[in-house]
Amino acid sequence: MSRIAAVAPVVPDHSYTQAEITAELAPLLSATPSHHRVIERMHGASGIQRRHTALPIECYRDLGSFRESNNEFIRVATDLLDRALTTALADAGLTPSDVDFVFFTSVTGVSAPSVDALLIPRLGLRPDVKRVPSFGLGCVAGAAGLARVHDYLVGHPDEVGVVLSVELCSLTLQRGDQTMANFVATGLFGDGAAAVVMVGENRSEPGPRIVDTRSTFIADSYDVIGWNVGGTGFEIVLTAGVADVIQNSFPLEVDDFLGRNELAIADVDTWLAHPGGPRVLEAFETSLGLERTDLQSSWDCLARVGNLSSAAVLHVLADAMNADPAPAPGSRALAFALGPGVSAEFVLLEWPT
Repeated sequence: MSRIAAVAPVVPDHSYTQAEITAELAPLLSATPSHHRVIERMHGASGIQRRHTALPIECYRDLGSFRESNNEFIRVATDLLDRALTTALADAGLTPSDVDFVFFTSVTGVSAPSVDALLIPRLGLRPDVKRVPSFGLGCVAGAAGLARVHDYLVGHPDEVGVVLSVELCSLTLQRGDQTMANFVATGLFGDGAAAVVMVGENRSEPGPRIVDTRSTFIADSYDVIGWNVGGTGFEIVLTAGVADVIQNSFPLEVDDFLGRNELAIADVDTWLAHPGGPRVLEAFETSLGLERTDLQSSWDCLARVGNLSSAAVLHVLADAMNADPAPAPGSRALAFALGPGVSAEFVLLEWPT
C-alpha cells in the first residue's frame, strides 16, 4: 500500500471577491444589460465568496490570442507548482532528488515540454525521474492522480511519487461567448494548484494509506462536460446533465466499491468530494443519502476558492490532513471526483492507527 505523506495546496496571489470578478467579467462576455443581470444572478448563486486569478483582474480585458494566454499559463503554472512541490517535499521531510515518479495533470493549458519537465532543472529533480504528463481528465484528474501514483508505488514500495495538478481556468476566458454554459463557468471556476507527496509501504514517512481505488467510465455521457477546442482556445461544455449522471450512477458505484472492501456508506468517517459547484455537491448528498455537514469541507473549499478543476479535491484532502483535531486513528475517508467522459475516480483512505 502507498501512503500520502504531504499535500500542499497553493493559489495565485491575485484574490478578488465573487462580486468584483462578476463586475469585471460581465462586460467582457456581453454588451447586453439583460445578460449582465443573468450573469450576476448565476454568479451570485454559486456559493463562492472569493476566487484567485492567474493575472490581475484588469489584465483580462486585453488578453489576446490563445498563444498569449497559453504562454501565461506556462509561466504561472510553473511558478505555482514550484511553490507547491517545494512545500510538500519539505513537509514530508524529503528533497527533490528523492522523487522517483511524477504524475502531472492540467486541462487549462498545454506545453511541450510539459510543465513537470520544466521543473526538473528548476527544482533539482533527478534527470532519471519517471514522468507521466496528463491532459484531458479534467476535474477528475486530482483523484485519478492519487490512484495512478498509488498503482505505481504498489509495484515500487521503496520509492517516492508525486501528483502535480495546476488549473488556471481564468486563462480560458472566452470573451463574447454568450452561452449559458459560459455564464455559469465564469462564475464557478478558479485558479490554483496542488502537490501531493506519496510514498511506498517500505518507507518510513507517516500519513494516511490508500486502501483501494476505483475508476469508472459512464457510457453515453460524452456531451455532458468538457471542452470544444476552437480558434480562440478552450470553449466550455457544461450541461445540467452532470447532476443527472451523479444521481443515476453514484449510488451503485459507491456501494459496489465500498462493498468490495467490506464497508458501507455508514463506515466512511470523512467524505472528500470534488467541490464542482452547488448542484454537484447537492447531487452527491442526495444520491448517497448524506447530510450537508458530511460534505462541509467541500462546501467550504468551494466558497473559499471556487472549483479548481483537478486541483479542487486535493485542496479538500489538504484540509482533512491539516484538520484540528486530526482524523481519528483507523478512521476512513473516501475521496472522489468526476470529469469529462463522464468519468469518476474513487480513492479509499485510512488514517494510521
